[in-house]
Amino acid sequence: MLRTSDFDYQLPPELIAQTPAPERDQSRLLVLDRATGVVAHRQFREVLDFLHPGDLLVLNDSRVIPARLRGIKPATGAPLEVFLLEEIRANEWWTLLRPGKRMRPGSRFGLTHPGGQPTDIEGTVLEKNLSGHYRIQFQGVPDIHARLSVLGEVPLPPYITRAANTGAIDDFERYQTVYAQPPGSVAAPTAGLHFTKPLLETIRARGIQVCSVTLHVGPGTFAPVKTEVITDHLMHEERYEISAATAVALHAAQREHRRIIAVGTTSVRVLESVAQLGPFPETATAGRTRIFIHPPFDFRMAQGLLTNFHLPRSTLLMLVSAFAAPGSLRGREMVLHAYAEAIRQRYRFFSYGDAMLVV
Repeated sequence: MLRTSDFDYQLPPELIAQTPAPERDQSRLLVLDRATGVVAHRQFREVLDFLHPGDLLVLNDSRVIPARLRGIKPATGAPLEVFLLEEIRANEWWTLLRPGKRMRPGSRFGLTHPGGQPTDIEGTVLEKNLSGHYRIQFQGVPDIHARLSVLGEVPLPPYITRAANTGAIDDFERYQTVYAQPPGSVAAPTAGLHFTKPLLETIRARGIQVCSVTLHVGPGTFAPVKTEVITDHLMHEERYEISAATAVALHAAQREHRRIIAVGTTSVRVLESVAQLGPFPETATAGRTRIFIHPPFDFRMAQGLLTNFHLPRSTLLMLVSAFAAPGSLRGREMVLHAYAEAIRQRYRFFSYGDAMLVV
């Protein structure tokens, strides 16, 4: 029985990346051979050495929205943070409110610009669910989506302690993959942050097929597992979509026994969620998933995983551990050994950090 503490490790705080690499593909790449456990140290652009003609590279093309809004309580003038989670319909969203203790159904607040200037937009609390999320109705604008580029801030994760868009770093550009398409994520699918458009063009030119799935990443991706036994953890839910073209490409790769390389744990979650429902479809599909992948797990789709370095005790670290040794418990030791080596070699960790390839 695996416990959450089995996935703990000590990370020197200075290795938590606060800024991205100067150029996306200048990050480092740790390669873990899951057959031998051998670790190699490379630069990210050398990922080409590990991709073969005929491989199918699967990206998550969800676009991060400027999900962090600033508000003010009209009765007291106290500041309020509004964190958008998921759009229900135009101007109606599930959100997090901080502080939200006194925000009850019927409570109203005004939105402000990031600098504190008032706007003509108001929000009303409609309900609070058992997860502590607030359903908000926005008024004073046809669709709040259209104002997010002006009012919203980049939802940098809590371990990045500097303010967004400071100095020479444009987080609106760097906390987003170069291939992002449909908006909906409140956290970046960070494994894809290392790719540049020229690198992707080179990958395609070498006979490696590239396709996309969509999984809108929620804030639960950063949540540590708090239960003592990992199987007691309740996984957060996320929305996914697979286009007909991607479904056909995946089906063909499986039929022809070509490798499927997932870029990011979010791509893996989409692939394995759909595969668990039965034979992989050749038509477009969409749904919601709470899949929790941890050792032991038999993967049906992916033969390779490109990912970042993840937080201790996180579901993402558990997923990578499962992938390192499918169907067994050995992957945990392999991955924690690789993480220890990355720490010794001073790799940069988490969202803006370096990458890891498991093949």
